[in-house]
Amino acid sequence: MFTSSAGTALDAANVRRAFRSVIKDAKGVDAAEWTPRELRHSFVSLLSDSGIPLEEISRLVGHSSTAVTEAVYRKQIRPVLQGGVVVMDRIFQHDSEP
Repeated sequence: MFTSSAGTALDAANVRRAFRSVIKDAKGVDAAEWTPRELRHSFVSLLSDSGIPLEEISRLVGHSSTAVTEAVYRKQIRPVLQGGVVVMDRIFQHDSEP
């Protein structure tokens, strides 16, 4: 169990406060608008934008299946899903050519 500097159990408010304290001087970041959740979403977005397979992203964020990752991060993983669509389009266009 993690505790605060006062020795009490960490709750969401403690974690947000500590996180915002760490990022308060970051250029271009409004610390009041950020939480660890945004950091996690950014992580998924960066992996997705870099072409990391959905299965790997799912494993890295600790989900038991890609279905959970797809449901929670639908917007962030769109590039990975769209990449599959592009490949399928290419395959079927190629097969239909004379």
